[in-house]
Amino acid sequence: MSISRTITSITTEAALAAVQAAQHAAKARNVAVVAAVVDPGGHLVACLRADGAFVASIDIARDKAWTAAIFGASTDGLATALNHSHVLLDGIAAREHVVLFGGGLPIIQNGTVIGGIGVSGGSEDDDRVAAVAGLKAIGLTA
Repeated sequence: MSISRTITSITTEAALAAVQAAQHAAKARNVAVVAAVVDPGGHLVACLRADGAFVASIDIARDKAWTAAIFGASTDGLATALNHSHVLLDGIAAREHVVLFGGGLPIIQNGTVIGGIGVSGGSEDDDRVAAVAGLKAIGLTA
């Protein structure tokens, strides 16, 4: 019996590149956002707040990243997947740090969740576009 395992995680360098790319994409849309990246356990690796971005977006971006990493699904995709059961949807939504609207994506490499990226401060569409740009910057797709 094995009693330990190796967990693959996003690097600090990749996390920084992802949040910078997300910021760049949001700025191109004239939106000030916060972009955050967490490891597969939901622990913060990188966070960048644009000038003028809402302070509340710091926690929201981190929570979007946490939700995407922990569940291995986009934040809005998770909401859609749970929509068949209002009891389940309400129960998951009531959990601390869970966000069920757009802007959070899992970071998946070779089929393994290595982290999550969350963006907050724009519309759901703005946040999604910025999060996708973060993934593209590190050679991954949504």
